[in-house]
Amino acid sequence: MSGGGGGSPNNTEWRFNQTLRNVQGMLKGRSFPGKVLLTRRSEPLSPPDYSPRFESEHEEDERKEGSQEGEGQASGNSFDSASSKKSNLLSTSSSNSLPDAQGLVSGARATDSARIAKFTMELSRPAVILDKLRELSWSGVPPYMRPNVWRLLLGYAPPNKDRREGVLTRKRLEYVECVSQYYDIPDSERSDEEITMLRQIAVDCPRTVPDVTFFQNPQIQKSLERILYTWAIRHPASGYVQGINDLVTPFLIVFLSEHLEGNMDTWSVYNLSAQDISNIEADCYWCLSKFLDGMQDHYTFAQPGIQRLVFRLKELVHRIDEPVSKHIEEQGLEFLQYAFRWFNCLLIREVPFHLVTRLWDTYLAEGDYLPDFLVYISASFLLTWSDKLQKLDFQEMVMFLQHLPTRTWAHHELEMVLSRAYMWHTMFKSSPSHLAS
Repeated sequence: MSGGGGGSPNNTEWRFNQTLRNVQGMLKGRSFPGKVLLTRRSEPLSPPDYSPRFESEHEEDERKEGSQEGEGQASGNSFDSASSKKSNLLSTSSSNSLPDAQGLVSGARATDSARIAKFTMELSRPAVILDKLRELSWSGVPPYMRPNVWRLLLGYAPPNKDRREGVLTRKRLEYVECVSQYYDIPDSERSDEEITMLRQIAVDCPRTVPDVTFFQNPQIQKSLERILYTWAIRHPASGYVQGINDLVTPFLIVFLSEHLEGNMDTWSVYNLSAQDISNIEADCYWCLSKFLDGMQDHYTFAQPGIQRLVFRLKELVHRIDEPVSKHIEEQGLEFLQYAFRWFNCLLIREVPFHLVTRLWDTYLAEGDYLPDFLVYISASFLLTWSDKLQKLDFQEMVMFLQHLPTRTWAHHELEMVLSRAYMWHTMFKSSPSHLAS
């Protein structure tokens, strides 16, 4: 997210203005939740031409590069030619399958030719520059590059290309040794607490992403069980907490996609060798460990980290959209009643699973700043339904927030959530009282 852009003397201001213009264009005259004043004018700014995706700070540069290199890259208004060039890449994505043609077009941003060229250039360096890789990844990673990019962003794979294979081999062997030491033992060698924890994990694995058939495969559930139990034993400060099982699923899908082709619905784990399964589990284990290193108190006793984020979300929503905040309060609904799950499972249960890996591109690109940014993502997510929420009573709100109408979402809706979150985060970081009532 840092750096970048077109030689502007003030990159932060330029990126904010670019984001603001594109969000306004996408809204096409719709007001922001809570009627946040973005300008002192009495009428809205004239929106730019509609773009199917949230344009990053690189968009203008990419168009220039595309024309100079003769790639014929389409502009934001040429949907058909752009999507036709990208459809082949998207059709090979097993981790990012889209439900319809609209999803195909709106999901094209991560796989356009200029961005692929930039990713390729960064990944081909003798030593990857992680800041640049984060900046690129924030707006989405090409699916077939995702496994390597995620390993690098999490610090599991070293930036130095010469060391990478050796480190991965060593860490995968270490995982095998951990499984042998902690998991592949009889219950007689476990403590009562460990037996109880293993049984809870065994109960939770079949409940993980229940609407995705692939996760109901017994072999996948056994892999999930090994990963979770080994992680919990190696992290006694937190141990296993319900919700961590959800956090393994994006890693499983991404690392399986290196070995299985086509749509996830057609995958068969029986096409994998024992070595493949072991390597996939190891990568999931180490990436989960790296990912949770920055949010350990989210899963320790009483989960104080999550409670802190819920409190900040309540405060932020009040400042952005006071009417909906007051209505929620008047109805007696506590943020903890619904937002706790959002932070505990990082919205995996709230959005369609085919969008999760795209969402996690941004999560991993945020790095150590993710817990802070999660508050803004959650605020943007909640206020997507600002008008609706203000018409509901307590019981109706509880039911609505437990079963949000996101099943038909494609990339466009997710990009709107992320772009609003980025814009509000920029506003508050540079001027904390800017949106105060």
